[in-house]
Amino acid sequence: MALGTATATASASYELRFDSGRICLDLLATTHPEERLDSAEPLRAWITGSGLVPAGTPLAAADASWLVGFRELRGHIGQLVRGEPSRDSRPFGIALARVNELARTAPPVPHAVWDPGGSLVRALEGPPACAELLASIARDTVELLTDSAARASIRECEGDNCPIVYLDTSRGRRRRWCSSEVCGNRERVARHRRRAALARA
Repeated sequence: MALGTATATASASYELRFDSGRICLDLLATTHPEERLDSAEPLRAWITGSGLVPAGTPLAAADASWLVGFRELRGHIGQLVRGEPSRDSRPFGIALARVNELARTAPPVPHAVWDPGGSLVRALEGPPACAELLASIARDTVELLTDSAARASIRECEGDNCPIVYLDTSRGRRRRWCSSEVCGNRERVARHRRRAALARA
């Protein structure tokens, strides 16, 4: 999975993040601070940046119709990872059934090929279909939900108005923010301002 911010493949207007620790959670992050998957171009950038496909994979078929499937799956993932699983929750059950259904499709078929520099690299048999990519994300969601250790590491950012969900793999499991540079820095600045205001009072 790619980490960091995909600024090379996406313009600043849709800076995409890939630092949640899971592809399914990275998809969830595309809603903040505003809708990132608003057209085919950022969707293609997200598909490549997330590591779902190798760089250079043709994605010409990824058009506005794909957005519907990715956004629908994203909504189901949010339903499943926020809060505790519940057999009695109808919304949870609907989301789980849909993710399981999407996971049934076979994901894109990878194979190893030689690159011009003489190294083996991953490539796909052909351009991926939307259903194949959704299956990869759905399977990642199933793996997350059924791995008790990973599920116990799911956190929601403590930053003001930040809904980003991530896996806390830090030492001691003390990570508080989706990003120390973004929400963590905002919190430190806000704390400094509060102290300065108290000192002046």
